[in-house]
Amino acid sequence: MSSVVLKNLIKSYDGKKNIIDNINLEIKDKEFIVLVGSSGCGKSTILRLISGLEDISSGEILIDGKVVNNTHPKDRDIAFVFQSYALYPHMSVYDNIAFGLKMRKYDKITIDKKVKEVAKSLNLEELLDRKPRQLSGGQRQRVALGRAIVRNPKVFLMDEPLSNLDANLRVQMRSEIKKLHQNLQTTFIYVTHDQTEALTMGDRIVILDKGKIQQVDTPEVIYNNPKNKFVAGFIGQMNFIDVNINNHKFIIEGQEFITDKEIEGDITVAIRAEKMINGAVSVFVKPEIIEMTGGERIVYFYLNGNKCSAKIPLDYKIGSTIELKISTDDMYFFNKDSGEVI
Repeated sequence: MSSVVLKNLIKSYDGKKNIIDNINLEIKDKEFIVLVGSSGCGKSTILRLISGLEDISSGEILIDGKVVNNTHPKDRDIAFVFQSYALYPHMSVYDNIAFGLKMRKYDKITIDKKVKEVAKSLNLEELLDRKPRQLSGGQRQRVALGRAIVRNPKVFLMDEPLSNLDANLRVQMRSEIKKLHQNLQTTFIYVTHDQTEALTMGDRIVILDKGKIQQVDTPEVIYNNPKNKFVAGFIGQMNFIDVNINNHKFIIEGQEFITDKEIEGDITVAIRAEKMINGAVSVFVKPEIIEMTGGERIVYFYLNGNKCSAKIPLDYKIGSTIELKISTDDMYFFNKDSGEVI
């Protein structure tokens, strides 16, 4: 078992403001869970607390059912893969991977066997004699992964490990890390600010904002049923439009929409960019900016004074005005003040 449980976890640096604010989270054995949020939300701090690199202010951290608050980092049986790779520049790839085993006094035969097994699994066999400066970014990241894997830890912690790679290599490494998780069958806790990584890699996603958990669920549920406006805006490309609902009716750019929801007054409605040409009601807008993204175009415009966007196919007609087709079936409704979904 390699479960990780956070109970009432709080971290404060000055005794006043909580960087991590009473977080409760159960990470299951063999789960790949992704912590995602904007810079400063506390996601990397959570990793450092789990690893023991920082002390918690209050609460408990349990690994395999045992409280590890006062357990030294080296005794928590956790491997940490950093954003910066953190390789030893004067050591070869072989010695970088073997370093943790040497520190734990493994014999040379066992070390050699384990290092070569890991190198083979990560396609590093021909690079074992090289120094980190002789490697590409993707190769360095695989060495950092190899150094973590070789110890066969209970839990892997990964702090934005792909952020220094170019776009194509990030896609490749996403697949490699996911395949690695399937092969190792252990618990992965992965931090990123990239929503694509979160959606494609995680069994579950934890959305964080200002040290608090906003929503925890599968990628499908988070995308299709966001709990509040923050989650809706953070995952996917969402448009928010301020409207006033009166007797089930509201207006967007002169067109009337009807909802069966029992709500009145000032409301924020939201609709995803890819749903802006699927509905029954035509709304005509003037494009402000048009971006080509390969298989589609993204058009930016204003609705009720709110900046919005639509993803449209290449063959969709674009002129001085664009016909959108919007439906209330594709809309989310949020309380304008609290941001909670209605």
